[in-house]
Amino acid sequence: MAVTMRQIEAVPEVYPEITSLIYPLAEGEGAWIWQRIESYIAHRYIARDVIWTVEGGGDWTPPLAPAVITVAHRWDGVDWITASLSAGPYGYCLPDDGPYSITATVGGGDVPAAVNKAAMRLANYLTVRINSADPQLWATTSKGQGVNVEDGTGIINTEDSWQRPKDWTANAMQLSGAADLLRPYRRA
Repeated sequence: MAVTMRQIEAVPEVYPEITSLIYPLAEGEGAWIWQRIESYIAHRYIARDVIWTVEGGGDWTPPLAPAVITVAHRWDGVDWITASLSAGPYGYCLPDDGPYSITATVGGGDVPAAVNKAAMRLANYLTVRINSADPQLWATTSKGQGVNVEDGTGIINTEDSWQRPKDWTANAMQLSGAADLLRPYRRA
């Protein structure tokens, strides 16, 4: 079985728009949300180039979808030579150990409703928790200690302090509900 050793993925110039937001995103934040979504799933919706380095002979499946192989090379010990990949039962069949350098165009098609909804949930979760002064959206309280909540115009609460848990952004994909919607898109 062939193994993908390295993946070099280009960053697209634009990402799909995220709609139905509670707070507007600042410039560039939509790309950041989509990059978090794409790091979690194996499907791409905006076309970009990808280069995979693959070792070992046998069956190989591109780890991202949809993928259209544009060129493949095999290292012959001195130089990269053009190689042809034949179709196999699990994608492609690599005839010998390689290593191979496989270039493809990945991405395209319409963004499924579930993926759009996941992007909206993640964006709303992150922006509401940053912008809102509602203490229900902040996880822990402490009387008279910690940092007071501010909205840019002054201190909102002088008696109690509200703090976010330290890992609130790290767990945003799960806590927002986006991870559940993205489960079918985790594998190519």
